[in-house]
Amino acid sequence: MDPNNRGPEEYGHDGDGGSPRPRPPRDSLTSDFGQPAPVLARTVQLVTGDYLLTVNPVDGSEIEICPPGERPGRPEKLTPAERAEVARAAKAPVPPGPALPVLPLLERQDDRERLVRLLARGRSVRLTGPAGSGRTALLDLVAEDCSDLAPDGVVRLSGFHRTADELLHDLFYSVYNAPLHRPGRDELLGYVRDIGAVVVLDDIEFGGAALDELLDATPECAFVIGATPDVPAPSADSAVEEVFLGGLQRAGGVDIIERTVGRALTEEEANWAGDLWFESEGLPLRFVQAGALLRQRDQQRAGAGAVDEFGVFADALPVDAPFETPFGLDESDDLPLPSLGEAAAPAPLLASRLSDSARATLRFAVALGGEIPHQAHLPALVGDTHADAALGELASCGLVSPVGSRYRLAAGVLQQLEAAGYGDDIEARALTAAQHYAWWAGHPSVTPERVCAEADALLAALTVLVPATTPPGEGEEAVTVQLARTAAPAFAAGLHWSAWDRALRSGTEAARLAGEVAEQAYFQHELGVLAICGGDFERARTELETSLGLRGAISDKRGTVAGRRALALVADRTGTAPGFMATAGEEVPDARYEESQSPPGGVPAAFGAVAALPPPTGETSTIVVNRATPGPGTPPKAHRAGIRGLARRNLVAAGAGALLVAVLGTVVTLGATSNNDANNPSDKVGVNPSASQGVDDGSLGADTPKNGKGTGSGDTGTATSRPGPDGTYGTSDDPTPPAGGNTPSDNPSGTKGSGSGSSTSPSHSATSRPPSSSPPPTRSASPSPSQSSPSPSASTSESPTDTPTTSNSASGPASSAPASSSAPAVTSSGAGTPSGSAGSVI
Repeated sequence: MDPNNRGPEEYGHDGDGGSPRPRPPRDSLTSDFGQPAPVLARTVQLVTGDYLLTVNPVDGSEIEICPPGERPGRPEKLTPAERAEVARAAKAPVPPGPALPVLPLLERQDDRERLVRLLARGRSVRLTGPAGSGRTALLDLVAEDCSDLAPDGVVRLSGFHRTADELLHDLFYSVYNAPLHRPGRDELLGYVRDIGAVVVLDDIEFGGAALDELLDATPECAFVIGATPDVPAPSADSAVEEVFLGGLQRAGGVDIIERTVGRALTEEEANWAGDLWFESEGLPLRFVQAGALLRQRDQQRAGAGAVDEFGVFADALPVDAPFETPFGLDESDDLPLPSLGEAAAPAPLLASRLSDSARATLRFAVALGGEIPHQAHLPALVGDTHADAALGELASCGLVSPVGSRYRLAAGVLQQLEAAGYGDDIEARALTAAQHYAWWAGHPSVTPERVCAEADALLAALTVLVPATTPPGEGEEAVTVQLARTAAPAFAAGLHWSAWDRALRSGTEAARLAGEVAEQAYFQHELGVLAICGGDFERARTELETSLGLRGAISDKRGTVAGRRALALVADRTGTAPGFMATAGEEVPDARYEESQSPPGGVPAAFGAVAALPPPTGETSTIVVNRATPGPGTPPKAHRAGIRGLARRNLVAAGAGALLVAVLGTVVTLGATSNNDANNPSDKVGVNPSASQGVDDGSLGADTPKNGKGTGSGDTGTATSRPGPDGTYGTSDDPTPPAGGNTPSDNPSGTKGSGSGSSTSPSHSATSRPPSSSPPPTRSASPSPSQSSPSPSASTSESPTDTPTTSNSASGPASSAPASSSAPAVTSSGAGTPSGSAGSVI
């Protein structure tokens, strides 16, 4: 097969639509070194409860309400052939290498018949025995005897590290054909209630109320449960029968040793086996390990002479032949028997006589907390192409035992190997396993189901390495983060959600220790999505808001979109408004809405609270404008969240604006009543037209004078002064006032001054000045001589009680002369102030 054009049947590719590997040009000198195209992200879409979940390993999973057209129908039950395939996959695979001797079930026939009778009557029973008592072997025989008792056959489940809810899902998938569908709680209970099967549940880790919940949810099932004595017992009302499994008699132990070693025991060996029986309390596992010790001793005694004398191809003894001393052995050999202490803890001695690959496998098992990697991974981990045969060596010595569909170190072996020094390089072995699994779990040919089968080994590697995670070097990624990042989506797609949860939590901690903000945001997002699937919306809100904060810090726009969609779903399911992330130092209120927040760039001058505009003279002037308020007949809009729904920063801004108005009003008053410059050009008011707001003309909204002539002010018929090019009020060529003889007035009410208005007393006259770059003048107790000049153009009317007023609207009352006057009116706000807005511009 051409390696550059893989067919769809290779490596599990069933026409996945992926782009083929590009071929280099024929004339290229490096045609054999063409790089494959990047692999597309593997996304999986599944239905869980009322949600449609899209597992996205790049930006984070997306969850939404499942559309009616996407909801699956009621699943169908598996056929007998499909059930047989599921049962075969639930058992541990046969180890490679020579076939292991089949040991008979000794002294267990009465227990076997009792279990079958109880199950035939529909009763559930718990088989309790210590580890190594042969409990799993007895359950295997009972399962064979009950294959035709129930309509749905026999279902084998493993309770190792599983909860009652997870076992209900496992039972559902063992009977129903429901790919990519994880039913909700109520829907699940409806399905499992219709299952009628004999459930063989081994290695359970819970009892009491949790066991009652499992039994009550499956009234048509009969359970045979294997447990150790330290597991909590069933409740008194559960009606579960108890069957206790003890040790073997001395004769049974000697029989197991003889069948393991393949010959009859000598008198010395029989006495040694009797002492071992007394010490081991008759546990069958101890006798299997003792037989392995004697078999290794025979191999050492035989040496190479047996091969030279009898040949490699000598005929083997028939199976039913009586046990005799094997060829090449002499009973007079002085090789001593193992001591009783070595026989009681035989793991180190057995391991010392195994191959290098088997010992390396044991070191990996110790590093992974007792988990044995699948035999297909051993060549890559150990570095030996024939390392897969190591599992057969370990099984023949009784160092491993089956747990569900995989193998673990047998009871007591882990502690014995750790005491012998096999745990000295735990972190190094765990790091090697993590690197291998991180590559393997992310490979496109590996299905999620295969990753779920190795979940315990993957999670064990994370458990060891996560606490020791450190920030990686430049351009590198922490191995723990990479492993959790690749394994978590596979666990989600494979519907192994307890492993998904553990991988996400380990990945979150590893990313935090490594300082990888983007990866931590991904894990937090996935935890939020998982919480939504489980119905824990408060936890989901917390996780999603944390993820949004992290993604906002790194400007991850695509991830932020996915997070906000999930957060909106939480708000929809809980009936609350979605929260928004707060900036640094900001308090998040209970309920916030977009209309109660200021825009990111501040509030515009036309709508917001405060905006700073530089005047023409170079000073900074602050314009305070309020939002338009509704009319007298318009009812105020009630905020749904009340005063707590308002952002605190809006309240602070409103207070600051009010204080700013008071301060600037005082400053303007002081400046308006002081005059120390006799030749100040602003003392002489010209006849230029009034200024009005404009846009995009470079003059901050001020209209330029046309032909030096003023314009009227609208309805009032008054004319106001415009600032000159330098920002001050220039004087007219004609020093005489316009027709009417009225002078500008500071009266905010716009009423007519006393007399003819030609001039007023100096004590009531002042000049309104625009802001300038010079220091503000000090207030004088008495007017200067220039202020008392009789020039009509330089004197204005002033009252000590007149102060600038403000308005709460954008356009306040106009400050102008009476309609009968044609003299220019100057507002008290200074240069650049639009006519008719004296209270809103300072």
